[in-house]
Amino acid sequence: MNNCIFCKIIDGDIPAEKIYEDDHVLAFLDIHPVNPGHTLIIPKNKNSQNIFDIELPDWEHMSRATHMLAGAITKALNADGINLRMNNREHAGQVVYHPHIHLIPRFKGDGLIDWKGNSYKEGEAQEVLSKIKNELKYV
Repeated sequence: MNNCIFCKIIDGDIPAEKIYEDDHVLAFLDIHPVNPGHTLIIPKNKNSQNIFDIELPDWEHMSRATHMLAGAITKALNADGINLRMNNREHAGQVVYHPHIHLIPRFKGDGLIDWKGNSYKEGEAQEVLSKIKNELKYV
């Protein structure tokens, strides 16, 4: 992760508009915001790339910071809502391979489009449910 832009921000090699920082996490404004206030929350531990390999204590610290910052951002910007997003691996849209949560303030009429769901085919939901529950046995 030597070329990781977030690691460079943690080390102070690249400037960032920091909103919050403690011993475990750093939160800063995204340089290409979807809406004003779009914030990234990252763990300071540099040993993981995404949700699949992040250490549980790092995830817990990110979750706490996300909870705190979601309320502060929404109130400060008088947002009508907020999206939490985390892209994990290339085909889910991950570009920077350092765990990060996006907090995106939403405003009535902001024009952002959310994805639309699809219906399960006959019996598909039960098959998916069974596969997931089977994997939980090994976690």
